[in-house]
Amino acid sequence: MLLSMTGFGSKSYEFPWGTAVVEITSVNHKFQDFSVRLPQELISLENRILNLMRSLIRRGKVRLTATITWNEGSQIPVINGEGLMNLYSQIKKIAKLNGLEFSSNITDLLMIPGLLENSTNAVAQSALENSEIWDTIATDAINSLMEMKKSEGEKLKSKIKEDLKTLVKILAEMKTRWQTARDSALESIRSRITEVLEHYSLELDEARIAEEVTLAADRWDISEEIARMESHTEKFCQVTDAQESSGKKLDFLIQEMIREINTMGSKVADAEFRWLVVEAKTCIERMREQIQNVE
Repeated sequence: MLLSMTGFGSKSYEFPWGTAVVEITSVNHKFQDFSVRLPQELISLENRILNLMRSLIRRGKVRLTATITWNEGSQIPVINGEGLMNLYSQIKKIAKLNGLEFSSNITDLLMIPGLLENSTNAVAQSALENSEIWDTIATDAINSLMEMKKSEGEKLKSKIKEDLKTLVKILAEMKTRWQTARDSALESIRSRITEVLEHYSLELDEARIAEEVTLAADRWDISEEIARMESHTEKFCQVTDAQESSGKKLDFLIQEMIREINTMGSKVADAEFRWLVVEAKTCIERMREQIQNVE
């Protein structure tokens, strides 16, 4: 199973005090680059949600945003009744002791800081008392994201599998063409050696000629590269079908494939074989582009 690193998830929840909406987005990144943006009232939950994200998402640039829409009446200021009456009694007592005129309009005292409380803070404090609910909210949003990542991952897998089949076919053609090119190259080397010997009237026994031909053949023999490419493609297929998504393993295999293909291209001078090398590299690059988006 492959998981895409690109995705979006969103969940909303109704509470007595309002509605909470959590949105989470993910794009490509080699490591865990996570961030959380919360309303000021819930800022204390930031580390808790970050740790939850790290435990559920392997890598990517992930942004989680939570917004709150407060219900009507939830932001009406709340009077600190005990504080108000205490202050009123103190002022009345001081005025009486000093023979001062005392205004009985108690509403004037509401201008004093601290006697009117922001009800939003009070509601938020009530919401924070059950912090586990926010774990559930964040987890549901992440699960929504993961569903999209899984769906996108299936599409990536389908495209990668098609390119892998094409690469295997090209590799088989390269193997067949190399065998033909190898025999032709060996005969060409033998002919050149013979021509040089005849031109300079030199003598060299067949064993020596065979040794020179063998040494030359070893320099452009690609049987090992072909065997490793076959091993890489087989392993690539296994990793792609595994239960756990592993974009890093696939990326490593792609790098190894590119190295083997480049080596074969540098060893074999046959024009048709070199064109197959170009086709193979093009196919691998297409796979590489897709894999960059795999978690």
